[in-house]
Amino acid sequence: MKAFNTSLKERLSSFDPLLLIFTAVLSTMSLLTLYGIRDAPGVSIGNFRMQLAASAVGLILSLVISGIDYETIVNRLWIPIIVIEIAVLALTLIFGTAEGANKSWLFIGKFGIQPSEFAKLSYIITFSKHIDIVGKRINRPLPLLTLVAHAGIVIGLILLSGDLGVGLVFIGLTAIMLYGAGLNLLYFAAAAGAAVLAFPYVWPHLREDQQLRIIYGFNPEGDPLGKGMQPLLGRSCISNGGLFGQGLNGGEYYRRLYACENDFAFSSLCEKFGVAAGILTVLLLAALIVRVFYVGFKSRKKTGSLICVGIAGMLMIQTLENIGMCLARLPVIGVTLPFISYGGSSVTSAYLMIGFVHSIWAHRVKYFHEREER
Repeated sequence: MKAFNTSLKERLSSFDPLLLIFTAVLSTMSLLTLYGIRDAPGVSIGNFRMQLAASAVGLILSLVISGIDYETIVNRLWIPIIVIEIAVLALTLIFGTAEGANKSWLFIGKFGIQPSEFAKLSYIITFSKHIDIVGKRINRPLPLLTLVAHAGIVIGLILLSGDLGVGLVFIGLTAIMLYGAGLNLLYFAAAAGAAVLAFPYVWPHLREDQQLRIIYGFNPEGDPLGKGMQPLLGRSCISNGGLFGQGLNGGEYYRRLYACENDFAFSSLCEKFGVAAGILTVLLLAALIVRVFYVGFKSRKKTGSLICVGIAGMLMIQTLENIGMCLARLPVIGVTLPFISYGGSSVTSAYLMIGFVHSIWAHRVKYFHEREER
């Protein structure tokens, strides 16, 4: 028992302190923002409490996961994880509850979860293992086809739910993982060409609101009282904050901004605490992404490296898209800002991902010693 306790303490003490600092500061900024906008329509102190609980649970889970050998989970459970992932996404299509036009929530009584948020981690884990199994055969047509089928099933189920934003995140992180695994650039060129050719056929099948979001996402001034209103208000929030913000109880634009607590939390943060706080948030997220890539580079196992690439890719895509739409430069597609936007599923999922990165960092030492002993 004593040996077990010592081993557990060693594992828990070997997590990456930088990851812990970055995520803890980001969560603190999120909580301050949610407390500051508690008087906005549709927002209450309950949102602050939920975010606090989700952040605390997520932080604890990430530290627990850091003490578990991630390879044990990946090697033994990757097939069951795929099955559960696909089953839950399919069940969401059948029994899920719609939020707007997206059927993306499952409720057990009053408790609701967004399965696509947790599917990000399960997909990154299983796709990394699949790529590792394929290995150097990745540029051969048949092995690559199995990877495309794997990705296609998961992404297809998400797109069928109507959640175009999350679907695009999955497509982006898939491309980043395949690039990191050494897929020939000719395949990317062929995929890009196919996408361009398919666009005229896909466009008519998008919902009208999705089409308008895309059209006016790049030109919100063209419809300032319709689809352009939200991103323009988001940008006004940022500019109204000035350099150091209107204060915890100050500001006004956030009260008129739909989704000021989640999709446009960055805008609310900037109005409350200023552009300086916004820049700090961007720097923290950038540092977090770089650190995750670094942990992947230091991993002694290919699967660990690919998991880090996938997680860093997801964080990077969501950060760029979310801040882009808050600045009225990219379409509003319902993508949250990691660790900042309100959402129990989103925050818990993000912390679980970081937990795996902690584990990869912790166990790179183990694999290093094993290699040295040999």
